[in-house]
Amino acid sequence: MVRRYFDLKIDVYVKGRWYLSEPTDLSGRQIDDIWQFLDGRRIADPGPLSIPLSRPGKALDIDFAGAGQAPIVNALVARVFRDLAPNDVQLFPVKIEGQAEPFFLLNVTRTVRAIDDAACEEARRWAPEDDEPEKVGQYHVVSGLRIDKAKVESERVFRLWGWPLPIVVDEEIKEALERVGASGARFDEV
Repeated sequence: MVRRYFDLKIDVYVKGRWYLSEPTDLSGRQIDDIWQFLDGRRIADPGPLSIPLSRPGKALDIDFAGAGQAPIVNALVARVFRDLAPNDVQLFPVKIEGQAEPFFLLNVTRTVRAIDDAACEEARRWAPEDDEPEKVGQYHVVSGLRIDKAKVESERVFRLWGWPLPIVVDEEIKEALERVGASGARFDEV
């Protein structure tokens, strides 16, 4: 049986939703590397974190904080990832402004080189003539994302090599998140 995979995205159309700012330490100082949560690798525990609101509103079960797009999940969603994909994620407690409920920063620790360039609507890579030498070979544009499922091994949650923005989840995790009614989540099959 061929496994199905989905890009986990934030549902920006939730009416009255909150908006989260960048993670900070407990004293309110921004953390050194807000982009580390996009790398698709295990990281050192960043210590106690706080997430200020950039706009108050309805709390979401799944959201992405600030420009660094750190995935933030509530305890129910964290349990789904902890139970179904313990080798693919790290969960770090965070305190969200105005919330008594526990939340977690979800760090995806796996990266798979699985973008199917030919099946995507468009997949363009950085070239030497683009004057971005550190990005050569990585993706500059990906639209209509499709992956080559044969390149995915045991990973249930992962980021994509060269295009780290999407969080890809397998069908079982998608269905578990839907069963618990995770607000803020949207899924596009890849």
